[in-house]
Amino acid sequence: MSASGSQLRQRSNLSSEPAYQPAPDDDWDPSMPYGGKVFLARRKKPDPWWVTAIEITVLVGTACFAYYAYYYFDHLHFHVTKAYAHMGFKEAQHQIGQRYLHGKGVEQHHPEAMRWFHKAAEQGHPHASYNLAVGHLKGIQTELKRGDVRRFLHSAANQGIAQAHDIINEACARGACDD
Repeated sequence: MSASGSQLRQRSNLSSEPAYQPAPDDDWDPSMPYGGKVFLARRKKPDPWWVTAIEITVLVGTACFAYYAYYYFDHLHFHVTKAYAHMGFKEAQHQIGQRYLHGKGVEQHHPEAMRWFHKAAEQGHPHASYNLAVGHLKGIQTELKRGDVRRFLHSAANQGIAQAHDIINEACARGACDD
């Protein structure tokens, strides 16, 4: 196809009607994008009273939660972590055991700490295994059977807890792990 002028298509004016010409009494303003003839949306109806009540309740609830989270962070953190511990997360179970062991955010309760350490140790948490074995060796009430102390210490030692090696070499060599 050659680019000569005779072969190029020309635009044709499909309609023979002239462009819109406003009447003299119209509010036409050529400086506006659509000539000032834009119809505005209808006025929105006000929300019902119950929607406003829900919005206020949500705002007040959010403010109360922010106050609680700021001033009672340890308490909130404990309960959130305990929820995760109940779901079976071994890190959360170990954290709950630590909190009960040291009394941070809750009252100190060693048997409860050992129960949480036992749950985490059964899932293979190294620090929980070590803490459970040491707690048993120190005389804290645990639910360990014969040979569990050695098993948990070996589990902790195999996962890189250096103190577990020391206890295996010292206490277990004297027979303290076999009770």
